Amino acid sequence: MAGRINDDDVKAVRDAVPIDAVVSEYLQLRNAGGGNLKGLCPFHDEKSPSFHVSPAKGLYHCFGCQEGGDVVDFIMKLDHLSFAETIERLASQAGITLRYEEGGYTPGRQQGERTRLVEAHKIAAQYYIEQLDSPEAEIGRKFLAERGFDQAAAQHFGVGYSPAGWDHLTRFLRGRGFSDKELILSGLSQDGRRGPIDRFRGRLMWPIRDIAGEVVGFGARKLRDDDNGPKYLNTPETPLYRKSQVLYGIDLAKKEIAKTSRAVVVEGYTDVMACHLAGVRTAIATCGTSFGEGHIKILRRLLMDNSGAEVVFTFDGDAAGQKAALRAFEDDQKFAAQTSIAITPGGMDPCDLRLAEGDGAVAGLVESRTPLFEFALRQVVARHNLDTTVGRAAALDEAAPIVANIKNSSIQHESAVQLAGMLGILDTQFVVRRVGQLARWARDRGRDGQNGQDPSRTGRRGAPQASEGAPPPPGPRGPALNLRSPAHRVERELLKLALQRPDLVSPAFDAYGADEFTAPPYATVRRCIEDAGGALSAAGDNTYLARVREAAPDDTVRAMVTELAVEPLHTRRDPDEAYAGVQLVAVRLAAVNRRVTEIRGALQRLGPNADPQHLTAVQNELWVLQQYGQSLRERGYAAL
Repeated sequence: MAGRINDDDVKAVRDAVPIDAVVSEYLQLRNAGGGNLKGLCPFHDEKSPSFHVSPAKGLYHCFGCQEGGDVVDFIMKLDHLSFAETIERLASQAGITLRYEEGGYTPGRQQGERTRLVEAHKIAAQYYIEQLDSPEAEIGRKFLAERGFDQAAAQHFGVGYSPAGWDHLTRFLRGRGFSDKELILSGLSQDGRRGPIDRFRGRLMWPIRDIAGEVVGFGARKLRDDDNGPKYLNTPETPLYRKSQVLYGIDLAKKEIAKTSRAVVVEGYTDVMACHLAGVRTAIATCGTSFGEGHIKILRRLLMDNSGAEVVFTFDGDAAGQKAALRAFEDDQKFAAQTSIAITPGGMDPCDLRLAEGDGAVAGLVESRTPLFEFALRQVVARHNLDTTVGRAAALDEAAPIVANIKNSSIQHESAVQLAGMLGILDTQFVVRRVGQLARWARDRGRDGQNGQDPSRTGRRGAPQASEGAPPPPGPRGPALNLRSPAHRVERELLKLALQRPDLVSPAFDAYGADEFTAPPYATVRRCIEDAGGALSAAGDNTYLARVREAAPDDTVRAMVTELAVEPLHTRRDPDEAYAGVQLVAVRLAAVNRRVTEIRGALQRLGPNADPQHLTAVQNELWVLQQYGQSLRERGYAAL
């Protein structure tokens, strides 16, 4: 039976790893005000940031898809890890040694599957690096040198060498405690006639890391003529490695991509190396597959869908390169960023260009880029005979949708005029109108895709207007709330204060009953705060929010607690006692007014034949509540 991680160690891990530092490994975060950060949600596609992180509280919440939790929840959900695997990974990052109960800790028996596979890849990467210094690897060192990469470059990118024997790495990892099943599952070994053998043999090795910097696979380059395998051999699809969801060099490039709002997409491992060494440190490459949907998602989270951001594709000028460029243009609308293309001269890739003309030529290549839509336009027009009326009409039919898809309206108009000139159509306005019509149809189709609804206005469970443009969540995860109700809005704000700034609302808040919250989910959250010891218990206790979340009866309520703890308060200034007092009074006054209405209805139902003693008691309660309500209106917080 697997041992349970000691509770104190789990708490130490949660406390030691800042949530903003972890989340920043996966997406770019920017200031959201009130000490919070925001970015594009990694759990669903959205056009504007609705994913909020609160470093002070150690929580995150997406107001678009309602995902939320703490740093452990984030890693578990995003990387599909078990709880134990997540704690082990974070503990390793924080340098914390975990203790295991129920029999102690046995490596390989108690670590989760993913953790074991990551560890195997980490050891393998170091093994390959060490092998690059061996006499056998001379052919690999020569390959690197001929392409302008010295020992320092190889070390920087972790390049290594896999020995040519059948099972060198397999035997080495067995000696480190890994089972044959784990080695096969990892993709580092494969089945042979007499058991597992090395998948990579006699090749130059590039470690492929995910965005968090963990080695998840390898790219292996053929070196010898007697190697009958493909020129490049990559890790097969494994629980760690999915080629459609990894970008080579992303671990090295991510900070520069976020900083400069630019990504440069090249075609190979040596091209990434050449670009980085030439000062283009935003270069990344796909791993044996075309640039696709999964890669776009990675870059969008780093570029924050900033309209001023840019993705530059570099392709050879040959037919294959042109085809790849047009395929990339098909995905252009999935970026808010501008897309450009840099055609390498003479069919040279960036690595060859650096060898032939130096670092400056590589940087110059990127700077010589042209908008991808212009390239696509020229390619389309070139396929038609513009000397004939039929040819010009066919070219217009194919090219007009390309111009209509240009995101910037002013560039769209200018390009429509340019297209008319390219086609030799004298009636420029005819082309402009045609493009405009296609653009309107595209926008209408986009609106139809939202079923006529603006998701930023419908909202779910109080999602704020900040998630404008985000697609609706897949389904309701809690009772629907009427956000136009002033009562619900002020109840929500008071609960946010009770979770985010309990010092401003306690002890008054703790005297409020759950019946003072008219929205059932809010009443449930109020009970969770009470069960956790109340807002007053938060003083000097950094476990307050964790206790409230633990008191939640189910995941839906727990998600709402997280949401309220992260959502910005509706004040442009730092909240103070005066602001908190307004919310406290508003909720209490609304409750008083509701009760007054109920009593008036009861008096009307009693009629003239009511018991005098009962009638007097009801009238007295009404009078007391009316006086209290008047006092709240006149004296505010002092009347509570």
